[in-house]
Amino acid sequence: MLNKDRFMWLFVFFDLPVKTKSERRVATSFRNFLIKDGYMMLQWSVYARVCNGQERVDKHMLRLQSVLPKNGSVRVLQITDKQYERMKILIGKRTIREKTKTEQLLLF
Repeated sequence: MLNKDRFMWLFVFFDLPVKTKSERRVATSFRNFLIKDGYMMLQWSVYARVCNGQERVDKHMLRLQSVLPKNGSVRVLQITDKQYERMKILIGKRTIREKTKTEQLLLF
């Protein structure tokens, strides 16, 4: 079984313009890319995915950089699985997808 400390989380925070139809299309395309690439929505404009090791993090960073919109703001934060586990939810609860994401990787 893999060491749980090797799992890393990538958080993508973005604020994209959506005033025009073309801007909305770009923002939707970016969100769709995140979903297809295995990210889950934690909150509006906050997506996260778990990666098995730094090599996978680097791969997903390159993929993300290849689809960045021309306008707006996109930020990425990388944290360890242990740091993710210490996240406090002040109101609401973890989604089922959040709870199972790391567990699914442990099966492989």
